Amino acid sequence: MSHSSTPLEPRAIRLIKRTALCVFGPFYFLYIGFVPLLCARRTGFRGWYWRTVKRACTRLLWLLSIRAEMSAADKATLAGDVNSLIVINHRSHLDGFTLMDTVPDAKWFTFAAKKELCDAALLSTGFKGAGLVEIDRASGKIAMQTLSQAVKDMPPRRSVVLFPEGTRVRTASLGSFKAGAVVVARATGRSIRPIVILNSDSLLPRGKFAPKSGVITLKVLPAFHCDLSATVEEDLARLHAAMSAVFDAGV
Repeated sequence: MSHSSTPLEPRAIRLIKRTALCVFGPFYFLYIGFVPLLCARRTGFRGWYWRTVKRACTRLLWLLSIRAEMSAADKATLAGDVNSLIVINHRSHLDGFTLMDTVPDAKWFTFAAKKELCDAALLSTGFKGAGLVEIDRASGKIAMQTLSQAVKDMPPRRSVVLFPEGTRVRTASLGSFKAGAVVVARATGRSIRPIVILNSDSLLPRGKFAPKSGVITLKVLPAFHCDLSATVEEDLARLHAAMSAVFDAGV
C-alpha cells in the first residue's frame, strides 16, 4: 500500500493550532461532557447533542491539521443507508473521530460501549443521551443478546458501529475478525455496511500520543448480506476478504 502522510500545513500553522488546542481544548471538551447533565431530558436533546459531538470531532481534526476524506458518492450511499450494521477496521485512536467527521448527518449511527464507561459519573448521561448501546462484556452470550435486541429496537435509519477486529491492530493487513457483527446481522436480518479506513495508523501509531498531520481516507463498500445457508465462519471469511481487498489496494 502507498499512503501519503505529508503534512497539510506549514509547521508554524500546525504549532499555532496545537497550542490553541492545548489552551482552549480542555474547556470545550468539558462543555461537551457536562452539557448532558443540564439538558439531557429536553425534547430533541439526542439529535442536537449528536450533531454537537460530530462538530467537535471535526474541529479536533482541523486543529490537529488532519483531513478525513470520503467521496461524495460514498457519502450519498451512507445518507440513504437503512437496515444495516456498520463495520469498520480499527487502526488508531483517530478512527472514531474521522468516522464522526465524514458520515453525513442524514445517516444516524451510534457505538457500542462497554458497561464500565456507561457507569462513569461524568460520561454516563452523555453516553445514554446520545443513544450508545451499553454492553456488559462479562458474558459473551449476554453481550450478543443485548446488542441484538438493541439493534432490533433501532429505527431502520440508525446503525450501530462495530469494530470486527476488536482492537487496534499493528499488522500490515487487516487483523482477524470476531464473529459478533455477523452474528448480530443474522439475528436481526440487517445487512452489513463495511467501511475501510486507510492511513490513520500512519498518523497516530500505537503507543504515540501526538498525531502527525496528513490525510485519512474512508471508503464505503457495497452492502454485505449474510448467507443463512452458510456458516457464520463462512460469512465472516467473505466479509474479511471484501474489506481486505480494498484495504490492501490502498488509496
